[in-house]
Amino acid sequence: MSFEEVSNAPTTQTEDSGAPEQPQTQQATEPSAPSEQPHIEQPAEPSPIAEQPHIEQASEPSSQPAASTAAAAPRSEKEPSMEDFATALETFEQEQAQTEAALNEEQIVTGTVLKVTAQYVVVDIGYKSEGVVQVAEFTDSEGNVTVKRGDEIAVMREPGHTEEGYIHLSHQKAQRLHAWDEIEKAYTDKASVKARVIDRIKGGLTVDILGAHAFLPGSQVDLRPVRNLDGLKGQEIEVRIIKLNKKRGNIVASRKQLLEEEQSEKRTKTLDQLHEDGILTGTVKNLTDYGAFVDLGGIDGLLHITDMSWGRLTHPRDLVQVGDQIQVKVLKFDREKQRVSLGFKQLTPDPWLDAAERYPIGAHVHGRVISVTDYGAFVELEQGIEGLVHVSEMTWSKRMKHPSKLVNVNDQVEAVVLNVNPQERRISLGLKQLESNPWESLHEKFPVGAVVEGKVRNLTDFGAFIEIEDGIDGLVHVSNLSWTKRVKHPSEVLKKGDKVKAIVLAIEPDQRRLSLGVKQLQPDVWDTFFEQHHVGDVIHGKVLRLASFGAFVEIADGIEGLCHNSEAADPQGQPIKLESGQEFEFKVIKMNPAEKKVGLSIRAVGGVEATRRDVEAYKAPAATSSGTGSTIGEFMSWKRASNENN
Repeated sequence: MSFEEVSNAPTTQTEDSGAPEQPQTQQATEPSAPSEQPHIEQPAEPSPIAEQPHIEQASEPSSQPAASTAAAAPRSEKEPSMEDFATALETFEQEQAQTEAALNEEQIVTGTVLKVTAQYVVVDIGYKSEGVVQVAEFTDSEGNVTVKRGDEIAVMREPGHTEEGYIHLSHQKAQRLHAWDEIEKAYTDKASVKARVIDRIKGGLTVDILGAHAFLPGSQVDLRPVRNLDGLKGQEIEVRIIKLNKKRGNIVASRKQLLEEEQSEKRTKTLDQLHEDGILTGTVKNLTDYGAFVDLGGIDGLLHITDMSWGRLTHPRDLVQVGDQIQVKVLKFDREKQRVSLGFKQLTPDPWLDAAERYPIGAHVHGRVISVTDYGAFVELEQGIEGLVHVSEMTWSKRMKHPSKLVNVNDQVEAVVLNVNPQERRISLGLKQLESNPWESLHEKFPVGAVVEGKVRNLTDFGAFIEIEDGIDGLVHVSNLSWTKRVKHPSEVLKKGDKVKAIVLAIEPDQRRLSLGVKQLQPDVWDTFFEQHHVGDVIHGKVLRLASFGAFVEIADGIEGLCHNSEAADPQGQPIKLESGQEFEFKVIKMNPAEKKVGLSIRAVGGVEATRRDVEAYKAPAATSSGTGSTIGEFMSWKRASNENN
């Protein structure tokens, strides 16, 4: 409603002042309705909260004339004139216009939250109409609204109105505008700002800096590549603005730069204090198969796995974890290359220094099996002290194939100390020494010559092993299996699992050896042969096999003799070619009972027959002989030559 419409109503009331009192009252009240209506219509757009002050201002001018007419004329001098009302209305409209103009200029204004609905947050910004902000701008990740009635918030106007006439406002826009000022200042001063990680995107992270979204590249998140960027969601971190484009709204941040500067400061301070044999406190930064990297304050040192413990470690994680704070000793420091070698076990005395005194030979000790190998088991006696129980020291039996058949990892065992070598950091242990040695009493149980019975456990190329009692195996050599057969492999006579009898031939307790014989259960055919035959006897034989130096001839069951090549000749001295299977008459020319050897000759058999014929011919009458017959001297010379050849 214009100023002219408002001023015409009271003018009509003044002209009708002479009318009766009741009509005047009615006439005076009539203009008040139209005077109130314009003021109600103008502020009706925002909300009823802003209407009440305007209604009171508009009703006072209209009601004052009515009251003066009914009461007395003299008091009309103190009533405000229509010109004053018009001036007040004009001033109010100018102020509202200025407010609206200010909002159109995208400036930040501060408003008060009036109420919160399901869709909007209603805000009083001092204008004739309230404004509304989408409630989503105040909703956190869990769906909770972060503002309440009475809170003061910064907002900026957005284009348009709602259907109810509320002004569209934005809190985030005001935050961004305010944030840009702060961000520009931080960018210029190269100062750090706080940022909250919102989400992971391609190539990095989206972070919130004072309400403005910025990009944090993955390469700028930490000093080393971060594999799990999702783990940073919701965290608040310090960053530095490294790129800014307000026109495009681009912000690029870096956390790595701040960390590098912080690390550089720590490194300088640490290097001043770093020296060999020094003891420092650091944080485990990374674990590898060969050790752990420890942050000493701007500089990393390597704690090798061999310097972690005096005992055995399969992996560094068995002792430390990433993030652990530990004390370490500086073993070596290369200032030029800035390489630091650290030690953890060096903080405690070497347990091997007095190991010989604490673990004397013969002492009974207890420990835990920490490793089982093909050649034995390692037993931890204390932290840093381990002993080896060799597989040969586990049991008196030789049949154990693997140590795992007797012990397992984490078993608690008792052992006997066999040897201690502190220089090589070795302790030899034994388990079988806890029991009596069955070999020491073997002479009493099984004296030499005793007949024993056992089971064939194993066959080899050189003989058969027979178990005569638990843990005691004896060897029957292949040569002691038969008197008569030439056995090449024990499987020709025995089978694994057979029960056999044998005679104890020899016992060596120190070497844990027991010699047995099977053929000794029967009489020795060689003894019988040597008793029945002598050198010079002619016997029948069969060629069994040939050799380069002669032939082996079977002259009795299980008895062989050798006919040398020089003895294989006919009576005329011509060599005879021997072949397997041929049978001849042989003369025994040599006997050796100790070595069980017999020498044979075919030529000697022919020589005997020739001598007999020569004697008979010599005895014949002289008349039968020719004039050129042999004399007795010639015969004796031939006889000597024959004996020399034999």
